[in-house]
Parts: sequence; structure tokens; C-alpha cells
Amino acid sequence: MTLAPDLAGTQSEPATFAWARDDVLLYALAVGAGGEDPASELALTTENTEGVRTAVLPSFAELITRHAQVDLGDIDHARVVHAEQSFRLAAPLPVEGSARVTATVTEVLDKGSGALVRTAAEAVDARTGAPLASTVRTLFLGGEGGFGGPRGAQAPSPVPDRAPDHEVTYRTGPAQALLYRLTGDRNPLHSDPAFAARGGFDRPILHGMCTYGYTARALVATVCDGDAERLVAMDARFTRPVLPGQALTVSVWRTGSGAAFRTAVDGEVVLDRGTAELAG
Repeated sequence: MTLAPDLAGTQSEPATFAWARDDVLLYALAVGAGGEDPASELALTTENTEGVRTAVLPSFAELITRHAQVDLGDIDHARVVHAEQSFRLAAPLPVEGSARVTATVTEVLDKGSGALVRTAAEAVDARTGAPLASTVRTLFLGGEGGFGGPRGAQAPSPVPDRAPDHEVTYRTGPAQALLYRLTGDRNPLHSDPAFAARGGFDRPILHGMCTYGYTARALVATVCDGDAERLVAMDARFTRPVLPGQALTVSVWRTGSGAAFRTAVDGEVVLDRGTAELAG
């Protein structure tokens, strides 16, 4: 397996992604909206509730930008792990639309046992050219390290050393990964036991972006007072795999006009170093 040479700076071909209201509703259900109480998040899960306007969970931005792909080379996809993810919205996402997306590899780090590849994507309205969202996706490619590249430095954790201001627990369903894959991420690591075993897992694991979406819901429910349009940006690092059926506990700290957060399973952190920016 060989990582593509001179990967940093490589840009994808422009991709177009169109979505409709049903895609927005399916995404919300795939990250557990309404799972605890079907009447609690109707703005995310319905389109015809009296007095309720459909809203897009902001982490839907990753679905819009994931279709712009840079060829990373002849790599073992069973050993590719989502390491970090961030998004920033120019404005609340519309419930239906079409975007033109381009992606650029901005950094390739040598972590010894593997390579860390960071890709930034920009999405604009396909009709008007107005900015919609930007995302940064970082992948860890097992077995691709040792090429003598920079290793990178780790910034201090943004999570305060005090008790969280909010704590929310959501239980994922045993079939959560099978539902989430219908949003477009068909990586067999999350559905095929044999493929998961090649990656060193006893059984298929939950999509990291599903955990991320659950966490976005917790931010909306706590520091955004239930208003999804107030969540402007979000950044976090994946630290451990999650199995479908496990419970996610999201701890949230208010930090001025934003928030810091961490997500854990049975006390083990699975999503760390989280920050969020909020609209006023």
C-alpha cells in the first residue's frame, strides 16, 4: 500500500451535491433525534408540525462536503480511521439546496505507525456561488507512516478543568450504523464483519460522524437552548471507536460566547478536545 506522493496541496475535482428536505430529516433520525422522546426534536425530524419550522442540524455540513474526494493513493481502506472533524457555516443551512464543493489536502503528517491527512473543503451554492459551509476532515491512515514527514504539534486541550455545565446521555441503537449508512457513508467498516476484522475490530463499529452528530444534538439541546441555527461551528477529535448500542454521554462547558465539550462511553472518552461557536 502506498500513499500518493506530493499529496499536500492536491485539489479535488469540483463535485455537486443536492439535497432535499427528506435527506435532512433522515440525517437527524440517523444521529438519534427523537430517539428518547419522539416529540422533543420535531424541528429536526418533521416538516408538518403546527407552529414548528424544519431546521437543519448544522453537522449536516459534512454530508454536503464529503463528496469532494482527493485520491489518497493505493491505501488499505480497512485501516483508515476518521481522526478529526470540524465545520463552519456561513449561514444556517437550507432544508433543500445544491452545492458545488471543492476539497484540498492541506497537511500530511508522519505519525510513525500511520499518516495523518487533513483535507479542507469549501461548499458554495451551486446557483448563486454564495458560501454555504467549510469543513476540515482529518483521516489517520494506518501503515502509511515512516516517510520522514513532519509530525505536527498538539495544542492544549480546550476543555476546562472543572465540572461540566451540562451533561446529556443518549443511547445509540443496535442498528444505528445500518441507519446512518443510508445518509451516504457506505464504508463497510460499519456494516461488514469481515471488513471490520481486517481493521482489527471484533465487529462493525459506529461511524465517527454518527457520534459527532449525536454530540451536535447535545450542543443544540444545551448551550443553544434547542435552536439548531445558533450552532455556527464545531471541532472535535475522535479518540476511541464506539459500538452500536452503546450510550454516549456528552459533557459541555460554557466558555463565553462558545462551548467546550467531550463525549464518553462508560467513562472512556471517544470524542475529545471539542469546541463550538454559537450565534448570539
